[in-house]
Amino acid sequence: MLKALNIENVAVIEKADIEFSDGLNVLTGETGAGKSIIVDSINAVLGERASKEMVRHGAESANVTAYFDVLSGDVKEKLNDMGFESDDDTLIISRKISSAGKSVCRINGTVCTASMVRELSPLLVNIHGQHDSQELLNPDFHYKFIDMLGVEGLSEYKEKFRELITVRRRLRELTKDADDKDRQLELLEYEIKELEESDIKEGEWDELKNKRNLMLNSQNIISALNSLISAFSGDEEISGIDTVLNTCAKEIESVSKVDGELKELFSKLEELIDGAESVKDFASSMLSSVEYSESELEKIEERLDMYYRFSNKYGKTEREMLLYLENARARRNSIINSDEEIERLNNEYDRAFSETVSLAEALSESRKAVAKKLEKAVCEELKMLDMPKIQFVTDFERANLSSTGFDKIEFLISTNVGEPPKPLSKIASGGELSRIMLAIKNVVAAKDSVATLIFDEIDTGVSGKASRKTGYSLKRVSTFTQVLCVTHSAQIASLADSHLLISKKFENGRTYTSVTELDYEGRKKELARIMGGLEITDTILKSAEELLKGN
Repeated sequence: MLKALNIENVAVIEKADIEFSDGLNVLTGETGAGKSIIVDSINAVLGERASKEMVRHGAESANVTAYFDVLSGDVKEKLNDMGFESDDDTLIISRKISSAGKSVCRINGTVCTASMVRELSPLLVNIHGQHDSQELLNPDFHYKFIDMLGVEGLSEYKEKFRELITVRRRLRELTKDADDKDRQLELLEYEIKELEESDIKEGEWDELKNKRNLMLNSQNIISALNSLISAFSGDEEISGIDTVLNTCAKEIESVSKVDGELKELFSKLEELIDGAESVKDFASSMLSSVEYSESELEKIEERLDMYYRFSNKYGKTEREMLLYLENARARRNSIINSDEEIERLNNEYDRAFSETVSLAEALSESRKAVAKKLEKAVCEELKMLDMPKIQFVTDFERANLSSTGFDKIEFLISTNVGEPPKPLSKIASGGELSRIMLAIKNVVAAKDSVATLIFDEIDTGVSGKASRKTGYSLKRVSTFTQVLCVTHSAQIASLADSHLLISKKFENGRTYTSVTELDYEGRKKELARIMGGLEITDTILKSAEELLKGN
């Protein structure tokens, strides 16, 4: 439930810290004091549209923070699905709106989008105002009120419907493939044949590039290797490196007996001679392996051209090309066998469809039985709310199968005897809608998982005895769920578990709104103000006290 609300720089509210209790919380105050700002702030923090006009004049930003506790299982599950921590039983939602019109939302301190908060908010709070009973005005929501009271077969139907959708999705995929099966098969056969005949080998592409590079540079390589070998071997005119080194070695060896250090020099010369011989042998070996063949180079170029073409069609590497071949074979086999699979899925779909329809029919019968009980209970509640002549009926039509069945359900009312029931949106006024919603909530309150209900000026157009009955109805709802009610009715306000006064004052040319929880004396004075208007007499104060004592 909504435990506390912190508001900063929203319209005429500079700062307000509001604590709400269990049961019935009423908010009263003079017209224009800022009661609607409280509801607007709750709407804003719950992700509804917020504009820069909400920001108090002269402030850089407006801030609203809502603190919830005793979270329902649905709320915790939704938080986990959205990736937010919900280990304990508390939740903090905040929103900052800048004077430039930008806003930032947070769930438990983590930045999120306003749409994420809007997705979560229906599980936390239901707000019903004179002009804001969307769930009643929209027939798409009406089935939910019936389902809240407990219909049979809903979970079984939903499970079977999911199975039906899975089969239908797979069948559509295969049917789509079957429509151009011949074209796909022709293309796949061509690709498979091309890849198989190419005999692709991993690593071959780089190997071919190296071979081509060697061939294109073979003349330069041969020339360089011959020059190196000639330098070692020499010719008739010039002695080679081999001859020069061997001659020097003999001369050093002959004098090495004179100086011991020359022996070490002779040893190094021998190592140099062996190294030179090794270089000469390696160069000779490379020379013998260097080849140049015009026809061989042409074959390499053709093979390389194939790899370049394939890289644009099948993958950048040989491995990707081979994987494409493997997948193409699998797609070909799938299409070849698709006729059998389509036939099997058609049979499975027919069976699942028949079972889904049967479950939908059973669900519809259960809903109709529950709807009769709802109609009777709501009419009884409406009598208590001083709407004794109203007819409240549930209209069922058969629509297409969906995740909720095939029922198209709409609540109809007739407010005048002899008039046929018609849709709520065409008959009910704002005040009537709020009372009808209150009546429904009283019937389903024990089953509703939403912990906080907010009624904004539910008493509009209601006075006297009817107002008192409305208060008793709110009181009954508040035994199951927390209720916040903005009201101008002393009869309703007198039944509150917590009475909050919204008041404003003027200082230094500015307007300031404050929120105060009233004690017994404060409540008596506020009830007297509501009842008596400008002049509060002892008689009015006594009447206010009698209202409080009568509860």
